[in-house]
Amino acid sequence: MRNKIVITLDGMDCANCVINIDGVLEETKGIFSSNTSYAKQQTEVTYDPKAISSTKITNILQKAGYAAEVLTN
Repeated sequence: MRNKIVITLDGMDCANCVINIDGVLEETKGIFSSNTSYAKQQTEVTYDPKAISSTKITNILQKAGYAAEVLTN
């Protein structure tokens, strides 16, 4: 099963942040893909809800230095 969420981000300063965010998320067990947009200041994450929760995903982003809040579930 795959779920998709959109997370708003604060703290992205440049396009390299997109690479950092996608890299951190896509290396996480249970996350299939991350599509981060610098222009929109958000990321769309496809994940396995049996392996990881949306709260855990936002916690990972916060530990990486970004304010993160789930926009849609």
